[in-house]
Amino acid sequence: MRPVAAKRRWTRKQRRLALIGAAGVVLCLAAGLVLVAMRDTIVFFYGPTEIVEKGLAPGTRMRLGGLVETGSVVRGPGQRVVFAVTDSKTTLNVTYQGLLPDLFREGQGVVTEGVFEGAGRFRADSVLAKHDETYMPREVADTLKKQGHWQPGAAGPNPSPATPPPVTK
Repeated sequence: MRPVAAKRRWTRKQRRLALIGAAGVVLCLAAGLVLVAMRDTIVFFYGPTEIVEKGLAPGTRMRLGGLVETGSVVRGPGQRVVFAVTDSKTTLNVTYQGLLPDLFREGQGVVTEGVFEGAGRFRADSVLAKHDETYMPREVADTLKKQGHWQPGAAGPNPSPATPPPVTK
């Protein structure tokens, strides 16, 4: 007769490895769920030329940045406004329903968030204008630099308030 095999017990090392493996699987699953949930809330920034070159699909949610083209602002009934955003190479028409920021002007930097409708049209949910005479959003400035339309004296990053004024003798 054969002896009955005793139940095999896990060693301390095997239990520790199993626990670490299970924790790793749970963490990977949680990270995957977070990324899937965030996929719909991430909004990418594009300039007008990038939208045309990349051939983005209509219905894509994004941020569009550039300069408000001079002479393009048309106010419609109620709070409806149509204007063009350009990076000096490509221009997209933007439709917005709502109040524009006080500093919204033609020829100034703007960032709009909304949905690309295709055929050179963009429907904005929000419009952000620069907040003082020297500020321009970093994304807009970078896009304008790439297009060669950047004017360093006209707009740029705000000077640091910690920088003392030059000393004259």
